[in-house]
This record gives sequence, C-alpha cells and structure tokens, in this order.
Amino acid sequence: MSKTNFEKALADQLADLDKNKQPDRDLWPGIELALTSDTSEPSRAVVGKKMYLVAATVAMFGLIGWLSLNQQAVSLTGDDLVASLSQQHLKQKNALLVRFQDQPALTQNWQSQLTELDDAAVAIKAALENEPNNMALLKMLQSVHQQQINLIERVHSPKWSQI
Repeated sequence: MSKTNFEKALADQLADLDKNKQPDRDLWPGIELALTSDTSEPSRAVVGKKMYLVAATVAMFGLIGWLSLNQQAVSLTGDDLVASLSQQHLKQKNALLVRFQDQPALTQNWQSQLTELDDAAVAIKAALENEPNNMALLKMLQSVHQQQINLIERVHSPKWSQI
C-alpha cells in the first residue's frame, strides 16, 4: 500500500467514526482523584527499592574498603619487595637459560653483557638498602631485570626464526 493510498484510507476511516461516542463510565472522578491526591508521599514499593539501593551501595563500599585494607596488608615494601623481585627474576632467568642451553647463541659476548647487567642490578640493590621505598630505583631494578630477560631471549631465538 502506497503512502498516498494509506493516508486516504486512514482519512476515510476517521471520517466514518462516530463523533458522539461516550465512554462506558464516567472518567472524571478518577481524573480528579489523580490530580488532587498527595503525590509528595512515595509509594511503599518505591521506598523499598530506594532502601535496597542504599543497602547495596553501603555493602559495595564496605567490600571495596575491606578488600583495599586486606590488599595493603599483603603488599610488600622495602627490603622484602626487593628480595621478592630479585628472587622472581632469578627464577625466570634460570628457566630461560635452561630452556636455551642447547641452542647456539647468535653472539659470543652475550654473557659479558649479562654480567654487566647483573653488576648494574647489584648497584641498584645497594642504593635500595639506603632508600628501600624509592620508586625510581625499584623501576630501574625492574628495567635491568627485563633487559636481562630480553637479552637471553634475543640471543637464543632470533626474530627471523619466529613465525
């Protein structure tokens, strides 16, 4: 049905409607009640939903607070953090060295480079003994550790051999 046909059919149906049709009952009492009733007092269902929302919000903030306090108790700082980072790095480095022990290295001086990075890590750890919570030194230590891992991986698995 085209738009013009539809509009014409709609206009014909509207013209055929009984203009004096009355509702089955008087609607004014309901309208008057709706207009004059005190709408400032919310219904019990709305109050219940709001209380549930408040309770859920309080519970959520309580859980977040508890988790943050619990997380702070577990987090490492100072010398413990440095020892943990060093131990984790040593395990990762040894695992890589064992994995690549049968593969030939691409360069001959990679072990001297690894030793230089070890010396740098020792120097950073010495500085961390004086300032155990210095974030710049901790980031430097992580960077040196990552450089060692990258060196071992690059020396033993060249990019052209990877797919």
